Amino acid sequence: MKFRCERDVLVEALGTAGRAVSGRGGLPGLSGVRADLQGDQLRLTGSDLDLTITVLVTVAGESDGVAVIPARLASDIVRALSPGAVSVAAVGDELSISSGRSQFSIRLLAGDEFPQLLPISAEPVSLPSAQLSEALRQVVLAASSDDARPILTGVQMSSENGGLRLVATDSYRLAMRDVPEASILAEGQSVLLPSRALNELNRILGQGERVQLRLGERDASFEVGPVTLVTRLIEGEFPNYSGLIPSSHPNKLTVHRDSLLDALRRVKLLAREATPVRLEMSTDGLELVAVTQDVGNARESVEGSYEGTPLTVAFNAQYLLEGIEVANSDEITLSTIDELKPALVRMAGVDQFLYLLMPVRVS
Repeated sequence: MKFRCERDVLVEALGTAGRAVSGRGGLPGLSGVRADLQGDQLRLTGSDLDLTITVLVTVAGESDGVAVIPARLASDIVRALSPGAVSVAAVGDELSISSGRSQFSIRLLAGDEFPQLLPISAEPVSLPSAQLSEALRQVVLAASSDDARPILTGVQMSSENGGLRLVATDSYRLAMRDVPEASILAEGQSVLLPSRALNELNRILGQGERVQLRLGERDASFEVGPVTLVTRLIEGEFPNYSGLIPSSHPNKLTVHRDSLLDALRRVKLLAREATPVRLEMSTDGLELVAVTQDVGNARESVEGSYEGTPLTVAFNAQYLLEGIEVANSDEITLSTIDELKPALVRMAGVDQFLYLLMPVRVS
């Protein structure tokens, strides 16, 4: 295998494929990126068996071949080279990388230790990349990072009212986003996708205007421009979340999103060691309060309109901040029942997104 490629193009391709490379022990081949050159088409693939990312790059090919390259080392070497063309050649069990006056030689990994990955044969369905990207940004953050509860580390994608619904929860908060008219699943169908894979998908969605989705029995693939991401589905039953969402709220605060974000970021500086932020809501508006013993306190008022009885409710400051950040509208609403029942953050006048947050009990 031998080819030439611009450094920046190769750095980006190696970095994209390398994000799927396993950092854990196991098969030595999984620490590498498989490079397959045919003509001027170089296919780079990284995998940890659960997540696989393949990038197709156009290069100046000289001789075809296949090699498994140490992912991190090769990426670091190419990134360190001066801008310009990079020559890469695999001969025997060595890979040479050269550019200008720089020349490197590194040992290749055994090709038979890289997993054989079969493509998903299902028919593709298409979705605008920007639409899916916004939905993922609003939902994936609510998934759990605790591998002891694998179901909660996933995002449920289901068919709902002729469109697509994404839901994630870590049991302390829940995010739900509907994408109307995105009928990429059969009526009543749902799948559970790992949040890690969807975070990686969101990184690559900008590389094409549309994303092609293929669903297999145990895997799903997403094709965006020159990049294909394949992930294993999570097996198991996602929690029945519908009963968690209150049907009505007697109290409703409407506030300018950016004003609330700025105030919350300032007050959060004093919300240390899991100290919650208290929201004191009344017809006079909103007061944000944080008190940390032996450190200090912060208080800031925010203009807003409030309907209901005066109420003080406390939330995890980071969870509240993240929910408001992804509610991308000029105004947001915070609907509450009391200081202990779930509250809802919504974009004012928009029903497609909700962020449910459990209050924190304070004395």
